[in-house]
Amino acid sequence: MRKQAGFTLIELLMVLVIIGILAAVAVPQYSAYTKKAKFSEVVAATAPVKMAIEICLQKNGAVASCDTDAKVGADLTAAAIGGYVGSVTITGTTAAIVATGDSTTFGSVKTHTLTPTVSGGAVTWTAACSDAALC
Repeated sequence: MRKQAGFTLIELLMVLVIIGILAAVAVPQYSAYTKKAKFSEVVAATAPVKMAIEICLQKNGAVASCDTDAKVGADLTAAAIGGYVGSVTITGTTAAIVATGDSTTFGSVKTHTLTPTVSGGAVTWTAACSDAALC
């Protein structure tokens, strides 16, 4: 009598079902992870502008003195554009930094906003994102 070798059809189908379930869970998670990783470039693009505003605030002491590229003393916002970054701007009156992600990468415009607060010579930053899942 011969011994049976190999797998039955039921065993093979069960393996395919398990792989299908794992793929159904893993693919959306991986997609969200890659978008978050790409958005980190948008967050990092604000760093040189943030540093320039902090230096300007230390010199001038007032937010109104540092709310444009010209007042900060460098065109850092144009230099930050590229890769997944659509734009980086300094908003008037509040000196907030708004970095925008490339809409083709993220499906729609996603923003990262940093707002400075000056208190006793120290600058603190408040961060906000248009999509909380990315920050």
